[in-house]
Amino acid sequence: MELHKDKCLIYGCMGLGGGWNTDPVSLEDERTAHAAIDAALAIGIDTFDHADIYTFGKAEEVFGRVMKSDPGLREKIILQSKAGIHLGRGPKNANTYNFSREYLLQQVGIMLKRLQTEYLDVLLLHRPDSLMNAEEVAGTFHELRRRGLVKQFGVSNMSIHQIQLLQKYWTEPLAANQLQLSLGHSLVLDMGVSVNTRLVPYDSGMQGMLEYCQLHDMAIQAWSPLDRGLYTERGADSLSARELETSRLVGAFAERHGVTPSAIVLAWLFMIPGAVQPVIGTKNPDRIRACGQASAVRLSRDEWYQLWITARGQNLP
Repeated sequence: MELHKDKCLIYGCMGLGGGWNTDPVSLEDERTAHAAIDAALAIGIDTFDHADIYTFGKAEEVFGRVMKSDPGLREKIILQSKAGIHLGRGPKNANTYNFSREYLLQQVGIMLKRLQTEYLDVLLLHRPDSLMNAEEVAGTFHELRRRGLVKQFGVSNMSIHQIQLLQKYWTEPLAANQLQLSLGHSLVLDMGVSVNTRLVPYDSGMQGMLEYCQLHDMAIQAWSPLDRGLYTERGADSLSARELETSRLVGAFAERHGVTPSAIVLAWLFMIPGAVQPVIGTKNPDRIRACGQASAVRLSRDEWYQLWITARGQNLP
């Protein structure tokens, strides 16, 4: 299956498999993963996002066990994973990045073994590698495609210039750019309205990203779309005055539209032009199902801007 080119929810599997530790995957971890996957499927989600590093590989491992227990599942879903972050490779266990042919081929092999599948539908480069040889990466993509191991390719956390460099050699469309984007992290939008102003001190590579992705039919997969429950689950005593005002506004709109606060925050993302695809990561089946209400919400233009300006804590230019 090909990655969707329109707005949809994606289930992010970062929290599956137990904690970020060396404990083995347990039966309880399998039950938790199965319940989360079933809840995601029940609200129409068919794209599942992984990375080779999530819970030190256990997220992929437990997902593979779930697929093995349900043989028909693999053909119903789009299975995506990311590679390129080398955990603890640097001094004092700092992370490094590696897009070399040898490393990417090795990691895809490990992913497929953990996931108990013969191929990935999508492979994303996880974070920019400062030593990226774009021609070598493109050659690696071609090899993975030729061997039937990966069908589509994309990037994550990349700027337009980095994408353009890669596209000089990989001339096929890239399926997606996975970026942090949410009501509480709207840099990609801030850049669009702050042209020729001093309101944003640096662009962090996001200048023109929304327009670029629309021009090139790239999905924007929005990671951390709910800001870890910032406006939907946190207590008032843990919020700043601006965050509290935004949280109350989200709650008021949720009551107005008859949905959960999470659905309002996700519906706000869905209004952004282009194929914006929030990647939700909760393991709680009830919260997963609550997110499904977002597709039924139609915020007004005034509501959308009211939420954004309140969350920004700063008027538009």
